[in-house]
Amino acid sequence: MPDDLSRYHQPLTTLFPQPSSPEEWAHFQLSAKQIKFYQEHGYLAGIQMLDENQLNVLRDELSELVNPKHPGNSLFYEFNSNESADAQKILFHALGAWRITQGLHDLLWNPAFTVPAGQLLGGAVRFWHDQIFYKPAHHGSVVIWHQDYSYWTRTQPMAHLSCWIGLDDSTIDNGCVHYVPGSHRWQLLPRKDFASDMDTIKETLTVEQIREFKPVPIELKQGECSFHHPLMVHGSYENRTSRSRRAVVLNVFRDGVASASDTPLLEGVPPIPAGEKIAGRFFPLLHDPEEMS
Repeated sequence: MPDDLSRYHQPLTTLFPQPSSPEEWAHFQLSAKQIKFYQEHGYLAGIQMLDENQLNVLRDELSELVNPKHPGNSLFYEFNSNESADAQKILFHALGAWRITQGLHDLLWNPAFTVPAGQLLGGAVRFWHDQIFYKPAHHGSVVIWHQDYSYWTRTQPMAHLSCWIGLDDSTIDNGCVHYVPGSHRWQLLPRKDFASDMDTIKETLTVEQIREFKPVPIELKQGECSFHHPLMVHGSYENRTSRSRRAVVLNVFRDGVASASDTPLLEGVPPIPAGEKIAGRFFPLLHDPEEMS
């Protein structure tokens, strides 16, 4: 078995250079206008996250990790060669790649991610977990409308943030993410199957929410990302093109969030008793805005 990279709480390569001065840190900061947009709409899109070299490294690593016979496969928290309800429509989904390959490990410390995350969370950034999403050409399945926090209620309070990073151009035709602006102000909706019927959500919405349900497609160039609130209603349709749609998602929370469960927060991870702050080997501190120097 390869080395479990969760033991290392710092970059292992030079793929994502770390700033060495306040001026270099400031280069990655969001503008006041961008932060206001996120607060009003629940998302922010079109942020440059990866250059061409970084993209190539991460794509190569992903192409190896989708093989269930990869020697590091047992280090995934979850591994689903197809999480779709339809065996003919593929949705690859896995959690825990940061433990297996160096590029996906070091992505957590990419300042293009950590600095905006600290601004949007309003404090120090602690890692929750990563995800790989892969929709193959022609038959990539849907991801139904959902709120991320409906899967994360074992952590409290709700002070979370997700960053969706495209490894390919993401378009309406190949199944880009859609957001429902303003839905981050809705209550927590019932949790549904992750990949099945896109219309399932309508069963749980109020008349007013149905009226406000106006999804916006988030088309991104390869290497760009979008950030979204944990209550943001989002989903994506199938891939109808001849090109794959690959993405990495980084999920984080503000330092200080606690466990709300006496059972393991992630598969194979030692439990953190309910009420205790989440920290330790599997939940590294990624960034503290007060230490940007």
